[in-house]
Amino acid sequence: MNPLSGFLPMATPSPLEQIATALVKKNYRLAARLLKPLLQDCPQDPWVQLYYAQLQEELGKLEKAEIVYRKLLRETTIPKIALQARQGLQRLENEITQEPSAIAQSPSDPTDAEPGFLILEPLSQEAKQAIIPAFARLAKIDTYTARIQLSHRHWRLGRVGAMGELQTYGQALKQAGLLTFWISLSQIQQIRVFRVQYLQMDSHRPTVVCRNEAGQLGSLTFDWSEVNHQIKGLLPIFEQVVDLGPWNKLKRREETQDYAHLWDLHLPQRKCILRFCDRTYRFQQGIDFSSDSTATNAIVQNTTRLNWNRLLDFLKSHLQHTEVWQDFTPFAETSLDSLEFVADLDPHIDLLRQNKTVWDVAFHLYSSLIFLRDHAL
Repeated sequence: MNPLSGFLPMATPSPLEQIATALVKKNYRLAARLLKPLLQDCPQDPWVQLYYAQLQEELGKLEKAEIVYRKLLRETTIPKIALQARQGLQRLENEITQEPSAIAQSPSDPTDAEPGFLILEPLSQEAKQAIIPAFARLAKIDTYTARIQLSHRHWRLGRVGAMGELQTYGQALKQAGLLTFWISLSQIQQIRVFRVQYLQMDSHRPTVVCRNEAGQLGSLTFDWSEVNHQIKGLLPIFEQVVDLGPWNKLKRREETQDYAHLWDLHLPQRKCILRFCDRTYRFQQGIDFSSDSTATNAIVQNTTRLNWNRLLDFLKSHLQHTEVWQDFTPFAETSLDSLEFVADLDPHIDLLRQNKTVWDVAFHLYSSLIFLRDHAL
């Protein structure tokens, strides 16, 4: 007799079923690990989004959870998902009514629902250790997560939400000793952004030939003394690649192939940003930064990089006493998830991409926050 007769092998749970089980068992690290490839391969799947929101809720990242729950309610046609999203929002509402007294005693204007961004500035190591318990209590997270979210080197995007709530929350954080500020989306949208095509010099005054937000070509002449900040940024350029996945199935994914270089100059008196990009700057016009005008197509990429470096050297030589901000990458890496569902922030970046990326939004936000920071404090 076959000892296996009558044996029915158990079906292997699907990744979504494994995530659901991990959430029930409060194994959040496993749930996050299982969710990561699904968020990359099928980010619009409503079940993936639901479990992502539930994980964020359990980790105390209530703003992220709320954004996804509300998006699901607007877009899903699956009753089970709509019900769980509605229940999730109800739980979040109950959490808000139980805010710590430091926040509850300072209610915000109920009409101030404009979206905005709250930034956590870096702390010294000593100050960070002392403030972790208070931050964990106010943010309603565990001390381990609080330690990760506080930085002693770089800015971090603390929250995205309504300005009234951000102001109340930010004031409580300040009372606890954190360095923080908050900026509204409308303040960012009021900054003019001119995308520089090329640079000219006339009587020691620079002129940029540039495009405005509507794509119209024009020029702007300014004094070097008007520039108060320079912002450096590297934006990944993604390409679709095909790999062999399990069972030799073809699997498409995005891979970083190169980086676009951006350099912003801030002119606060004119309330504008001049944005330089190595991919769109016309080196063949304006000031000649080339040491070899006969470069062939085979070395055009190297020539572009050399010319870009010479352009930056030229700018720096005239802006020696102007601060250069170059911590964009660590800021972006901790902000991408929060910015995934911010739809109204135009990055004003002209890169030919197959798909939009939050990296572009993150750079414009980073530059704009620096532009507006002094007015927010």
